[in-house]
Amino acid sequence: MHRVKVVFGHLSPPSTFKSHSDPIVSGAECSALSARPDDIVVVHGLRTAFGKAKKGSFKDTTPDELLSCVMTAVLVDVGLSPERLGDICVGNVLQPGAGALMARVAHFLSEFPETVPVYTVNRMCSSGLQALFNIAGAIRSGSYDMGLACGVESMSLRDAGEPGDVSARLMDFEKARDCVIPMGITSENVAERFGVSRKKQDAFAFSSQQKASQAQKQGIFDQEICPVTTKFVDEDGSERTVTVTKDDGIRPSTTLAGLTKLRGAFKPDGSTTAGNSSQVSDGAAAVLVGRRSVVESLSLPVLGVLKASAVVGVPPDVMGIGPAYAIPAALRQAGDRGSMMKGGLPVIIIVLSLFCHCK
Repeated sequence: MHRVKVVFGHLSPPSTFKSHSDPIVSGAECSALSARPDDIVVVHGLRTAFGKAKKGSFKDTTPDELLSCVMTAVLVDVGLSPERLGDICVGNVLQPGAGALMARVAHFLSEFPETVPVYTVNRMCSSGLQALFNIAGAIRSGSYDMGLACGVESMSLRDAGEPGDVSARLMDFEKARDCVIPMGITSENVAERFGVSRKKQDAFAFSSQQKASQAQKQGIFDQEICPVTTKFVDEDGSERTVTVTKDDGIRPSTTLAGLTKLRGAFKPDGSTTAGNSSQVSDGAAAVLVGRRSVVESLSLPVLGVLKASAVVGVPPDVMGIGPAYAIPAALRQAGDRGSMMKGGLPVIIIVLSLFCHCK
């Protein structure tokens, strides 16, 4: 709920905005405003902790195990039988077994009945969001009333740097060539073309680490993380059982001075470093979505309403600019569906997606 209030803070007019910690809309007001029986609502969601790829907590955990954990936990938490699900959609980029195999195995590891369908979707960085929009769209069209949207990735066990079989003509087309540019270089392109200095990147990274560290220390993430009991193989080859409840990548000891000393990770003179870029991770998440009338008839909670989404295409060599184009598109779409503001307060939650090239 706190994160919803933060989003509302971002959408409020300058004259009413106070701070991220100042909720401008109460939970009761959220529920009362513009509620309709056919609203697409979020019921519950959980994630695993995020593990560092190749050396973190989930380096030896297969993606179907990660996915099964969150799929099971979400339904158990709200007391919903899997038979109530009209479909399950799983976002996954590095798709083992053509994607569907991994998702179906997770489905049966969760002891869901075979009559509940499941499929995967790949929209690169936005695969998990696309799964959410696919489920919401099917509910909106009347195909079913409730569905589970998931996302999972194991960057430890799958190779993100191998593009697979592509046409030899790729090199003859500039945009096609750009599709195989490493993500680190696209980051450098964005920084150069849009004037994002190394100083700004390091300052943002330092602030992000501070906020994440404080949130972890205060237990703010605990309610959204599903504990995973799994195996971990030590350097000497010995295997042990661990239960993972905390994100790996948060570094409380990070200092701005330390960040400024790091070398460019992708170009000798580059500004993208191991300290100011995101880690490669292992993890999974699941969100239960349904039609408001059905959700309320089952006495399930309503955490938010999905009002709008937008998908945009951007040049593959600067794929990181996607949100700058997707956010206005989602806001325009939301405006077309109803008034954005009521009495100076935002009355809807915006969900957005972007199409990007990433590896």
